[in-house]
Amino acid sequence: MAAPTASTWAAISQIGLNQAIDATSTTKHHPIGHTVRCRDTSSQARGEAEFRYAGGVASTAVGDLVVFDGDITLRALARSVGPCGVAMSACPASSYGWYQVTGNAIVAAGTLSDNKQPYLTATAGTVDETVVAGDYVLGARCVTAADTGFAVVVLDHPQVADTDDSA
Repeated sequence: MAAPTASTWAAISQIGLNQAIDATSTTKHHPIGHTVRCRDTSSQARGEAEFRYAGGVASTAVGDLVVFDGDITLRALARSVGPCGVAMSACPASSYGWYQVTGNAIVAAGTLSDNKQPYLTATAGTVDETVVAGDYVLGARCVTAADTGFAVVVLDHPQVADTDDSA
């Protein structure tokens, strides 16, 4: 699986965007937290998804899982806490971009099999299937096996809470 691309996402919940879904900007074009619903118009046919606008953080790459922290994001890693999204562009500090929060997202992944629950790892921005207490990503489920460092994960406003999924 190739690195994710967002160039085919077309807004359906508003007319036009001041910043494309796959673009990074040093100018804030939308209010922080603004959301937009889009449809994938490419042959990938990933359906509809929702994206949230936020500030970036150093070393963010396309496909990184991030945690929203006020106006900015943090690359998710073991024991992170908060609502999550997937970076749609390389969005460094002092920049702004979109983060996918619903729909089929292409996420940076280590070992992750089809129909497995993703967990945070010690590698910032990456998920895998190794069960680790406190690193369960609620609101996410893998729908394809990881291939060349990425997997398709269906998102529904994912979050992490430093808890596990054992009963």
